[in-house]
Amino acid sequence: MNRKVRASIVSAVFMAAGFLIHDESAGQTYPNKPIRVIVPFSPGGGADLMGRLVAQKLTESLKQQAIVDNRAGAAGRVGTEHVARASPDGYTLLLATSSVMITAPALYSNLPYDVQRDFTPITLLASGAYVLVVHPSVPTKTVRELIALAKARPGDLNYASSGPGGPAHLSGELFQAMANVKMVHVPYKGSGPGTMAAMAGETDLMFSNVLPALPAIRSKRLRPLAITSTKRSSLLPDVPTVAEAGLPGFNVETLYGMVAPAGTPRSVVERLNTALVKGMSSPEVHERIRSGGSEVVTSTPEEFGKVIKVETAKWTKVIKDAGIKHR
Repeated sequence: MNRKVRASIVSAVFMAAGFLIHDESAGQTYPNKPIRVIVPFSPGGGADLMGRLVAQKLTESLKQQAIVDNRAGAAGRVGTEHVARASPDGYTLLLATSSVMITAPALYSNLPYDVQRDFTPITLLASGAYVLVVHPSVPTKTVRELIALAKARPGDLNYASSGPGGPAHLSGELFQAMANVKMVHVPYKGSGPGTMAAMAGETDLMFSNVLPALPAIRSKRLRPLAITSTKRSSLLPDVPTVAEAGLPGFNVETLYGMVAPAGTPRSVVERLNTALVKGMSSPEVHERIRSGGSEVVTSTPEEFGKVIKVETAKWTKVIKDAGIKHR
């Protein structure tokens, strides 16, 4: 072995050792100042409430204040880009949702961040399902009957959504693709107006958020056919999942998770993961999340990263096949 080769090997060993020492040191001293949890949406919504709960649990576990910073704009892309460009030191985190991490890459051609390149997954936090509801005038009581009706009357049934590219719209597109049926999409400005339209009979059906639909379901102004997740909702335990009710493999959930900028030291990621998984495990947190229509779901960083990749591939295909695109 010549002198130059030996010197290169020694240099590489010392560099690797330096990285390991730096990473270990970062984990031992972290955190020594307040942590910002960026919520890329306005105050008051589901993501904001989740962010504040998570910040509270981080503060309790890490003995350092975690502060929610709402950076709304461009359907969540403004706050998400801010975290992608932040220093990878664990002091700027993102309350990540399906819309900014999974469907946005397929919907927007000029996305200012790359989900796979610019972020380090920390953990899943929770998932929320939707409920497939029909107006009482629609002559169906099961998913199988709805599919049969849609096949008998192609293009005749219509479904409401909260807007193009939103969860209700994409749920409808996935349902049509998997059931091989054709329905008409009717977008509204928000999930509330969409649910109201289904209640009034302006549309035949909707994949609605569970909470807004509950009063109408209980008063029989909407008929629930199925839950979109792989498990039944604790708020509607007698309503089967879409997969149970006739469309195996169907699954639509809104995911909440925590990510950091790419390059965040592994020791810091592990510290955050431990703190968040512990904080989300309490019965009080489970009840608060459940009362908001979601369920607590935590994971390792690797598991969360795999979920992002699998869900992104799934929804990219649905969005491409349906020809949905935002600029």
